[in-house]
Amino acid sequence: MNANDSLNKYANIKVIGVGGGGTNAVNRMIASNLTGVEFWVMNTDLQALNTSLSDHKLQLGTKITKGLGCGAQAQMGEQSAQESKDDIKMAIEGADMVFITAGMGGGTGTGASPMIAKIAKEAGALTIGVVTKPFRFEGPVRLQQSEYGVQSLRDELDALIVIPNDQLLKITEKMTTLIDAFKMADDVLRQGVQGIADLITIPGLINLDFADVRTIMSDSGSAMMGIGKASGENRAIEAAEQAISSPLLEETITGASGVIINITGSETMSLHEVDQAAQTIYEAVDQSNANIVFGSVIDKNAEDHLIVTVIATGFKPDKHQPASRTSIPRDHLEDKPTAETVTASTAAPMPAPPSLLEPEPNASSIGTPYSVESSGSKPQFTESPASPQPPVERPPVQYAINRPRPEDADIVSDSLSDDLEFPAFLRK
Repeated sequence: MNANDSLNKYANIKVIGVGGGGTNAVNRMIASNLTGVEFWVMNTDLQALNTSLSDHKLQLGTKITKGLGCGAQAQMGEQSAQESKDDIKMAIEGADMVFITAGMGGGTGTGASPMIAKIAKEAGALTIGVVTKPFRFEGPVRLQQSEYGVQSLRDELDALIVIPNDQLLKITEKMTTLIDAFKMADDVLRQGVQGIADLITIPGLINLDFADVRTIMSDSGSAMMGIGKASGENRAIEAAEQAISSPLLEETITGASGVIINITGSETMSLHEVDQAAQTIYEAVDQSNANIVFGSVIDKNAEDHLIVTVIATGFKPDKHQPASRTSIPRDHLEDKPTAETVTASTAAPMPAPPSLLEPEPNASSIGTPYSVESSGSKPQFTESPASPQPPVERPPVQYAINRPRPEDADIVSDSLSDDLEFPAFLRK
């Protein structure tokens, strides 16, 4: 039985590249001979779509964009995914696990990825996102749009892995080519996909299966995945440290409460080495509340190498909360019946005080107390002055009185617990 047959017997894994960045990532994964998964690319740009190495291609928004792309307009990307919703469902059908990869900040990747993720999750697939954020030199508009895209995507996924492109500048040498730099970012996705495929398909001495992966990653929010490989006298510790310390990721393993550890080695792998590797990882997680699933595989092809695969989730949100966040309202969303209520942002753990925002007349608040949109203008922000001001008359429906209906309780609970995470490299 070959790898593809074995994988199909246990779990159907699909990797979907969305937009230009996602298409490029899939191309590089195919070129690296990654096996055991089904690759798809979805794009509004027909010319870019035709350059893909994938056998499975889907043009999004044929009527809306006419194959010419979205021009960095996320709203058009979302509308294109909506137009092609039925085709997306057919592409995802039968998948047990879906990886969605895209570059945030543009049009198709930013706008279409959340819709694709929602369809995959509704189909019952474990849905994981691996996305990049633009370089700082690409400007504030693109950076702001990428933050909007990350948050919108996070709301629809089981787990999200974020790679800030600025991290590439910190780990590459001066003469590293652009192609080689992007390969480093793609390796995070490639290693994660290959690692999970191996966990599922290779029988272990202490076996792990897809159910273990789902237990740790389902509805987990942020995630990190890493693979370490080392040989020699200290191979166990070195491989474990490599697996948990990828400098490219926005998240580190510190404080994780859900962890899968798989250690692979030849028949020479000792119990002491397994303990060393596992202990290195255990010391970095939330030991008081950690759900750790451990597996071990004997693979004669490993020779002198020890390979450690780590999947970590369940990070505590409190230390990642930013001081403020600007959302890009989506004025094309369905109108809400209470257009003037101030609702809690999905990026904040609790509603903001009423004095933080004074909605302008005829402005609609869409999902955040920090930004409102007036028709035909940019988001408007109004802060309360520092000096005492006369009390402002407010409708009783605003702030804490804007309670959800019973059937919406779970939705509101989820949105309040979903925090935007502060990049790990800024916490150091």
